[in-house]
Amino acid sequence: MPDVRTPVDPRATWDLPAPGAMPRTADLEPLVTRVLAPNPSPMTLDGTNTYLVGAPGSGQAVLVDPGPDDPAHLAAVEVALAARDARCVAVLVTHHHGDHAEAALPWGARLGAQVAAADARVAGPDGRVLEPGERLALAGTTLGVVPTPGHTADHLAFRLESGAVLVGDHVLGRGTSVVTHPEGDVLAYLASLRRVHDLGPSALYCGHGPELTEDPGAVLDFYLAHRVFREQQLLAAMVRGAGTVDELVADVYAEVPREVWPAAAQSTRATLAKLAAEGHVVLDGDRVRLP
Repeated sequence: MPDVRTPVDPRATWDLPAPGAMPRTADLEPLVTRVLAPNPSPMTLDGTNTYLVGAPGSGQAVLVDPGPDDPAHLAAVEVALAARDARCVAVLVTHHHGDHAEAALPWGARLGAQVAAADARVAGPDGRVLEPGERLALAGTTLGVVPTPGHTADHLAFRLESGAVLVGDHVLGRGTSVVTHPEGDVLAYLASLRRVHDLGPSALYCGHGPELTEDPGAVLDFYLAHRVFREQQLLAAMVRGAGTVDELVADVYAEVPREVWPAAAQSTRATLAKLAAEGHVVLDGDRVRLP
């Protein structure tokens, strides 16, 4: 079995805000304002990041990932729109999870803006289904639609003219993202990481946690190395005798708070599906063994 060292997270030495210390509203660059939703949790970190994107002076903005349908969050978003002297002309959603998409249809109706997403159920009956590679000319700027399946099957990212990429849950400001199961796909996730890396992003604006501006490519390299490391950890745990998903999670994630073990189990199942397809393990329900 190859000896894979624990990958080093480059963010460990960056000057990022401490957990719970992110400001509610922040202007990240002339094109982008971030509004933090009040839904912190072990999975959402400080909360969901909602983004307003538009050229200064255009009088328009695109709302990306409205997040939870929360009155206080809506009020904060409307204040941020007013500060930009802009009206919302579209609502874009990276993926269908409720902490990103719940407010899409009600807020789209309130703001008179069309909802757009990869999933027709998220976009709604009057919405727009986005296709990979589309270029959306909105709010005095252009957003590129980047397919990033893996976390979920319908996941999208949006590349801005500045070179920054709104990555949703594909990359988090802290920690690593969950590959959900059964719809998540590790092979698709790895390909998506490489796709975003190839864009040479100037910044990663994440769905949760702080923005990553110092060396986005290094974070993507870490994410790729982390997935390889997890595979090797699972194989090593099986050598030690772990034979079920629960046993693997308890072994590999022993130092991680137990409250996130259910999410870890999802990523574990998705990784085992990849290893099984490659012939490295044999799966039988929740039981697993080496061939």
